[in-house]
Amino acid sequence: MPPAICQLFDRLEISKLPAGLILSDTGNSTASNVVVVRSPIDGSVIGQCRAATIGGVANAVSNAAEAFTTWRLVPAPKRGELVRQFGEELRRFKPVLAELVTWEAGKITQEALGEVQEMIDIADFAVGLSRQLHGLTIASERPAHRLMEQWHPLGPVGVITAFNFPVAVWAWNGMLAIVCGDPVIWKPSEKTPMTALACQAIFDRVTASFPDAPHGLSQVVIGRADVGQALTDDPRVPLISATGSVPMGRAVAQRVAGRLGRSLLELGGNNGMIVMPSANLDLTLRSVVFSAAGTAGQRCTTLRRLIVHRSIADELIKRIAAAFGQLQIGNPFDDGVLVGPLIDEHAFDAMQSALKSAVEQGGRIVCGGDRMTNGVPAGGVYVRPALVEIGPDVPIVHQETFAPILYVLRYESLDEAIAMHNAVPQGLASAIMTRDLQEAELFLSPAGSDCGIANVNIGTSGAEIGGAFGGEKETGGGRESGSDSWKTYMRRATNTINYSNDLPLAQGIRFDIG
Repeated sequence: MPPAICQLFDRLEISKLPAGLILSDTGNSTASNVVVVRSPIDGSVIGQCRAATIGGVANAVSNAAEAFTTWRLVPAPKRGELVRQFGEELRRFKPVLAELVTWEAGKITQEALGEVQEMIDIADFAVGLSRQLHGLTIASERPAHRLMEQWHPLGPVGVITAFNFPVAVWAWNGMLAIVCGDPVIWKPSEKTPMTALACQAIFDRVTASFPDAPHGLSQVVIGRADVGQALTDDPRVPLISATGSVPMGRAVAQRVAGRLGRSLLELGGNNGMIVMPSANLDLTLRSVVFSAAGTAGQRCTTLRRLIVHRSIADELIKRIAAAFGQLQIGNPFDDGVLVGPLIDEHAFDAMQSALKSAVEQGGRIVCGGDRMTNGVPAGGVYVRPALVEIGPDVPIVHQETFAPILYVLRYESLDEAIAMHNAVPQGLASAIMTRDLQEAELFLSPAGSDCGIANVNIGTSGAEIGGAFGGEKETGGGRESGSDSWKTYMRRATNTINYSNDLPLAQGIRFDIG
């Protein structure tokens, strides 16, 4: 690894190199047993990792299954104590972990710090949750009977994460799973495995001084699609949580369903915002620019469709174009930079292909979309966010391109705008900008947004730990993080207790035998 990366592991107080990490900074990225990690900042090799074999995945699952036999019996508040200690370590090393996120995912410093903070926040949430894994007591129709439900640990949980949130999404799943009594097997994106190994090393350090934590409670398996498939196919893993593209999620869902397992899917967004004539345009501008250009358009909640009333469309388009032109784009470590690089050349190719399709389908590129070469690190892929005016019904608008492209659609009535908004196959995040209470309430009603997240006077990008995160339709229907998402990681048991000497049957059935 380059000296800068080695120093980060030293500053994380990881004295022993994590298993799977290779010191050499040269290698062949096509080798089946090696994953070469390149920084999106300049395309340089910053590390290599040994890919897990199919047998290695099976061993990891065996370790997790063995760990489950003991971890499920540890009282939930004690499981929460382990998560609390891990959260304290994250607090201690927040700036250093954020640096590693920036090196590996290309996020600007503030966004990288925010991602580590999400890990801390979900750890705090999970600690409180460990004392609230409650079931219901239900009125029984039979006298002297009690009807109740309990929630029990489910089993090993497989977590497959994407490059754009290399650590937070694992924490959303992992912290809840662990307090629920489930071991976790983490398959990170092959583009960002070193952040996973760093988090695992910190977790291992915490468990080393926690007697109740069994071996195999949390593990990382690195590799490409075959490793993810091996994890997905193993019947000893009752739940697979997968974040990524719709095609990937569809494949995971089919494989897991084939063995009658559970899947929790967080897939494409293609998120939309409706701007009403009454909207505060200054607030709208800030909301649009951050949601569309933040993280270089590589968030699942990135704003991709702006649905604007015709009466204000020209003014708003002009203001957004001016704001896009003023954004500081460059090295994410530099002060003042707001937009870092795309993850790699493939992302740039996808962006250019989408822009070409948009023009062929009648769209007009208002600004942006070009690659930057001056004032940015050589070897990285830096682009100006693109603003495209286009019709609502063309195919490209219904597809999600993981890059900073914002399509602008014009409408006449709110009903028309909602219909445009809901016409796409994805259903993650949505927003309306309005100062009219009726318009806001209609958008949030059953007749409004069909997304899992619906906001008023705030952008689509970003979420808080307290609310369940996820979407509908091709977004997958899963829910992670807050609210009652913990139930996904547990199994429900309904209990009936008869505390009498009689045996009355439900529904008044009589079955006399003596």
